[in-house]
Amino acid sequence: MKIGLLGCGSIARTIAATLMKMEEAECYAASSRTAEKAEAFAWEFGFEKAYGSYEEMLRDPAVDLVYIATPHSHHALWMAEAIKYGKPVLCEKAFTVNANEAAQVRDLAHSHGVFAAEAIWTRYMPSRAIIDEMLQSGIIGEVTALSANLSYPVFHRERLREPRLAGGALLDVGVYGINFALMHFGSAIERIESSVQMTETGVDGMESITLFYKNGRMAQIFAGILARSDRQGIFYGDRGYIVVENINNPRSVSAYDTGDRLLRKVTVPAQISGYEYEFLECMQAVREGRTESTSMPLAESVHMMEIMDSIRAQWGLVYPMEK
Repeated sequence: MKIGLLGCGSIARTIAATLMKMEEAECYAASSRTAEKAEAFAWEFGFEKAYGSYEEMLRDPAVDLVYIATPHSHHALWMAEAIKYGKPVLCEKAFTVNANEAAQVRDLAHSHGVFAAEAIWTRYMPSRAIIDEMLQSGIIGEVTALSANLSYPVFHRERLREPRLAGGALLDVGVYGINFALMHFGSAIERIESSVQMTETGVDGMESITLFYKNGRMAQIFAGILARSDRQGIFYGDRGYIVVENINNPRSVSAYDTGDRLLRKVTVPAQISGYEYEFLECMQAVREGRTESTSMPLAESVHMMEIMDSIRAQWGLVYPMEK
């Protein structure tokens, strides 16, 4: 299947390096805001076509699936354009800036009968099923809480520093912690409490988020763009606990008893980068004529944005494009 990349930034480079090693995908077209950047990118990663504008690539009838790798602020715009051109689209997380944009993209995709999905890679990985299987096995008894943290020292990057690009920790790394909770504890959330440390540029630098579930469970999430964390996810049961090594790209899942003795450890299968799973599922969906992903349906992407909207409302954080 011929893949077209909309944007040639850092995440696009990782995606391209992954696609190069996939037999099922073809590095077909790269597009940027300048022809020079697109041509350099295409030459480096072996893309057949290079386009100096996004619209030009979307007009190429040979493109089978578009991957959007722009800043958050432009996700909704370019998903809408891709859908109008009839192009199946896989968009980097966070899906959009807010729930209203997400709902508009969902409705547009439905009305045009075009595939659209959010590229939140942890939703598609084998680790998701591995974690669920271990939780459901009862190895640590009744599970009542989880904690998850993800933080990197990446505030220097423009797309994360700038409110005009919908920067900050929440949409970039907080989205992983919230997804981690929803994947394994579900969506029946009773209330959310959150606190934030803002930066001098006006974006959230780090935050603590607590999800209180209707069944009495709790999920405690920390996210940040100022420092490095251990990135662990931990589930707490009355007979022990389960540790997920790196919630952003899980490497192993280990269960311990109340005496800290290792009961079971599962290592995640070898992979290219981890991004291949979202492409494999979405390409299959497009081939079968389906318009949504199974692992990350559009309703769930909209719900994720609703949750993050409610968290930002607690902080009073409004992006410039929302005013």
